[in-house]
Amino acid sequence: MTAPTPVHLSGPALQGEPARVYREMRREHGSVVPVLLDGDVPAWLVLGYRELHQVTGDPVLFSRDSELWNQWENIPDDWPLLPMIGHKQPSILYTVGERHRERAAMLGNALDAIDPYELRGYAEKFADELIDGICPQGSADVIAEYAMLLPVRVLARLFGFPDEAGPGLVTALNDMIDGREKAIAGQTHLFTSMTELVAARQQEPAEDVVSRMIADPSGFTAEEICQDLMVMTAAGHQPTADWIGNSLHLMLTDSRFAASLFGGRNSVAEAMNEVLWEDTPSQNIAGRWVSRDTQLGGRRLRAGDLVLLGLQGANSDPQVRTDGSALTGGNNAHFSFGHGEHRCPFPAQEIAEVIARTGIEVLLDRLPDIDLAVPADKLTRRPSPWLRGLTELPVTFTPTPALGGTQR
Repeated sequence: MTAPTPVHLSGPALQGEPARVYREMRREHGSVVPVLLDGDVPAWLVLGYRELHQVTGDPVLFSRDSELWNQWENIPDDWPLLPMIGHKQPSILYTVGERHRERAAMLGNALDAIDPYELRGYAEKFADELIDGICPQGSADVIAEYAMLLPVRVLARLFGFPDEAGPGLVTALNDMIDGREKAIAGQTHLFTSMTELVAARQQEPAEDVVSRMIADPSGFTAEEICQDLMVMTAAGHQPTADWIGNSLHLMLTDSRFAASLFGGRNSVAEAMNEVLWEDTPSQNIAGRWVSRDTQLGGRRLRAGDLVLLGLQGANSDPQVRTDGSALTGGNNAHFSFGHGEHRCPFPAQEIAEVIARTGIEVLLDRLPDIDLAVPADKLTRRPSPWLRGLTELPVTFTPTPALGGTQR
């Protein structure tokens, strides 16, 4: 029996029409697909809903310990995907067992202490400031000039960064996540920023997330806290920015949501939930490593193999979505926040939802006649195998004066 031909997890087709690519992968290979990453590095992409539930629900067989990977000897130091697949990285992503549970509790407590009214206030403040910069113009790219700037500004304030650090963090995060030639430089800038912030808060604690992490009785090192800050910033900013962008894209191009552009708030939540099912920002996640030889979805996986979590593929699995055209409504059984003990912490999910929903609502309040400035089929996506977001979303609207800090 010949081995199946692996699929390259890149290229314009996956960037432009991932739903079609996942369908073709599933038709040819089933629920577990052999894939090749940059440099022809082999991995398995799990597209089946049940199989993904199995992988994320068994942290022993499918471990988060990246040191198990059987490909490390083939990975060069400048591999562009290295920032997304950590090696000897002491962050919560690659910690297992009791230590992981302690770290998850530390992060959850630090985030859970955020005042929800304060969070909403920050989101509104920064949203208004960003819209003030574009509203007199009558046109804008709401990705580059709004969605890509809002989440990190809110997170920077919550974590304890000065507001002026936001733009540099945005650039570094984008470079790291896109997985191209600037990825490692972006990771370096991010880690340096985290190191400086932690050192400052060790000397002078404040009422912020970093100070609470440092004060946690579990006694994590400064490096561990820096690594976890990188994880929280990357996981909290870019997917949230893409959640805003993808939701606005849906609302501007789908007639079902047209009424929401004229003040209907319920449709904002509906569009956001549909995006998590049909166009989720976190498409694929790396990953899990097989701790011993096993079977999954009819495939023989070897100890040390890398397993990628195909979140979007699982969300659209026809075995659980028998009517793919049916509206998702209030169904939250998607994989967009992961599953199992390594899923996105609930306080972090709530923070992302508040930032994204506030960002969309404030934009629609301030620019109620917003409309797409180009044909929908001219829009393009960023070239990332992990996250799905628009490179730009040009819009037009009636010019309005800036608020300049006045009450809306």
